[in-house]
Amino acid sequence: MTHKIDGRAIAARVRAEVAAEAALAFPDPERAPGLATILVGDDPASAVYVASKRKAVRAAGLRDFHVSLPGTVSQAELAGVIDELADNPDVAGILLQLPLPAGLDAGALINRIPTGKDVDGLTTTSAGLLARDQTGLRPCTPAGVIELLDSEGITIDGAKAVVVGRSDLVGRPMGQMLLNRDATVTVAHKETRDLIAATREADILVVATGVQGLIGREHVKEGATVIDVGIHRTPNGLTGDVRAAELEGWVKAITPVPGGVGPMTIAMLMANTLRAAQWSRQPA
Repeated sequence: MTHKIDGRAIAARVRAEVAAEAALAFPDPERAPGLATILVGDDPASAVYVASKRKAVRAAGLRDFHVSLPGTVSQAELAGVIDELADNPDVAGILLQLPLPAGLDAGALINRIPTGKDVDGLTTTSAGLLARDQTGLRPCTPAGVIELLDSEGITIDGAKAVVVGRSDLVGRPMGQMLLNRDATVTVAHKETRDLIAATREADILVVATGVQGLIGREHVKEGATVIDVGIHRTPNGLTGDVRAAELEGWVKAITPVPGGVGPMTIAMLMANTLRAAQWSRQPA
């Protein structure tokens, strides 16, 4: 029988641990460092995501700093907001909600976030620290995948790991994190000539393509662990990048959609925010 990895339960544990550690480190929540979220424009999905993050950071006992800006904000104005938050000692972490409205250079704006406040782990410097396996804040979704694997006792070192997808948000950092944990890593993508041949080698298969139902039984080795990062709304509910029903009884473990990787992203954001808050209060 295939084991369903319970991301909700693991995320709840991580968030409880963050809250407990934050209570010890910052017993007065009104004086604690916190997370600054920046929402630009009126995209409904982005507004929901930011509201969830703000609620989570308050539940963790850290402060909620939020800036809402119109979609007409200029590059220079938004850069100024980021710089003000960067200079604020009470702001431990800065999160610029993506995507941004057309005309704004997200990469340049993200790179204005100081490395120690980059709770999304997306700046060029953070990517370099990850590549060198040096201390830094890691992108939340890939970090959540690692937490899931560790929590389930799935061996990473020595495993053959295949990541399908090469986005800056998930695929690229995911491959690097697995490599840093001594897996043998292949990154496949839309130009991979024989996807089945690549994925059938995987002991751990992480799928993050944004293509609904791309991966089926023909792609997966019997007994593998499958992590489905994709999420898609359909008339029949939410589904992922993996045709999960085909893998029942075939794979060792799989993350369901919903309830697998999704809850881990905010949980790891809270863990990153706490870490940044602790760094912010260390003597210079």
